[in-house]
Amino acid sequence: MGRGEYAGRTLSRSRQKKRWLKKWWKRKALGLKEKFDPLEGAPQSSGIVIKKVGIEQKQPHSGIIKGVVVQLLKSGKKVTAHVPKDKAITKIDEHDEVTIEGLGGSQRGQMGSIPGVRYKVVAVNNTSLEELRKGRKEKPKR
Repeated sequence: MGRGEYAGRTLSRSRQKKRWLKKWWKRKALGLKEKFDPLEGAPQSSGIVIKKVGIEQKQPHSGIIKGVVVQLLKSGKKVTAHVPKDKAITKIDEHDEVTIEGLGGSQRGQMGSIPGVRYKVVAVNNTSLEELRKGRKEKPKR
C-alpha cells in the first residue's frame, strides 16, 4: 500500500474496493432492500387480512403471539404481521384493510422471540389500532 507523498489515488482506490466487503454497503449499492423487501422500500404498506394466526414463541419463552396473515395491495405478497398489545386481535376481522410497518429488528429482521415475523399492525380500516383498543373510536364498517 502506498504511503508516499503521491499515494492519494492508491489509497482511495483500495478503500473503494474494500467497501464491498461491508454488508450494509453491498446491500445499498446493489439495491437489495428494494428488490427483496415486500414493502418495496416503503416505511408502511396496506393490505387485506386473510386469516388470524397464533404464533408460538421461540425458546426459552413460552406463549402464543397473536398475528395476522396480510396480503399486500401493492405487490400481492403475503406477510405475517404481529398484532401488538392486549386484546387488540379482537378488533381485527378477516377481510379488514390493515396498515403494517416494520417491527424494528436489525437488518430487516425479527424482534425477540417471534419467529419469522417482521411487521406489526398499526391501523385497521384507516383507524389507529391504539384508538380502537382503548375504546376512543369505533371501527368503521366497510
